Amino acid sequence: MQQLNKNPFYVRLTYVLLASICLVYISIIGKQILSPLIFSFLFAILLLPLANFLEYKFRIPRIIAAVMCVVFFITILIGVCYLLGRELSTLASDWPKLKYQIFLTISNIQDWIEQTFNINAAKQTKYVNIQTGKLLGTNTAALGETVLSISSVLLFLIFTLLYTFFILLKRGLLIQFLVSVFDISHSHIVYDVIEQVKHIIKKYILGLVLQMFIVSLLTFLVLTILGIEYALLLGLLTGVLNVIPYVGILSALVISMVITIATAAGIKVLWVGAALLGIHIIDANILMPVIVGSKVKINALIVVLGVVIGEMIWGISGMFLAIPVIAIAKIIFDRVESLKPWGLLLGDEDKPAKMK
Repeated sequence: MQQLNKNPFYVRLTYVLLASICLVYISIIGKQILSPLIFSFLFAILLLPLANFLEYKFRIPRIIAAVMCVVFFITILIGVCYLLGRELSTLASDWPKLKYQIFLTISNIQDWIEQTFNINAAKQTKYVNIQTGKLLGTNTAALGETVLSISSVLLFLIFTLLYTFFILLKRGLLIQFLVSVFDISHSHIVYDVIEQVKHIIKKYILGLVLQMFIVSLLTFLVLTILGIEYALLLGLLTGVLNVIPYVGILSALVISMVITIATAAGIKVLWVGAALLGIHIIDANILMPVIVGSKVKINALIVVLGVVIGEMIWGISGMFLAIPVIAIAKIIFDRVESLKPWGLLLGDEDKPAKMK
């Protein structure tokens, strides 16, 4: 390690670039394996206290405890999916009415554009048809891709649950492997990194769940006060989509405003947009720093870059995994002498002391 540090800067930079290229390439070609594996790792850490409780408190064999943890996790997923499915079925039953309201709203918008900008409805319709044709022309395989994406999601969930079970079952062996990879003199550092990773990831996921619940509750209450239909559905969608940094709240905003256009007066659309933006401001400046940000000390620039790069490599799953992966990397960097500058780069800046 000392010999590596004595190399010129451009040599060390070459090593870093080569390592980065290799990691990105492996991530791209190994997406189908690595993505569910990392999700399973996060879920296993979250379920680890329950597994330990069942094993040491009730003397349940590890294999049965692992199965019970996975079943418990599946039950929670089914409960969330049931709530969303019930609300979506209500929305589907009212779709003819919503379709008519959307058509009526579009007609009113066309009339306003014609009166304001002197562009008649025929020209507007022609322009929309041209743009729609282009969009459909570039997505001729949309239906097949949708079917494939649904099957991919099911396979993703199945493999994630299987990996979670095996990580819980073989966690002792995995820890022994990580310790044996490094020199015996570094075993205390390895154990320290493992404990820190478990602590940070568990706190981060629990904080994320709490944040999702609070955002869903706030959205539901505000939309209920405004008299918006499907307030529960929009609240759940906003909370779930909010898990995706930056992009999620924008998606929830668009969905909520479209549904409001179809079910309420025009002025309420503006109120819904303002309400969701207000909730996002509260979430970004209060909930996120206090509940989640206090658990993961990463600066905002790295978070944005991580989300963008994660989306480029793994899509939506990469956007979600960006923050925990960066947090794990920072823990490792902070405890390896030659990598401490990178840990400093990923971390948040300390507040400067006040001048006396």
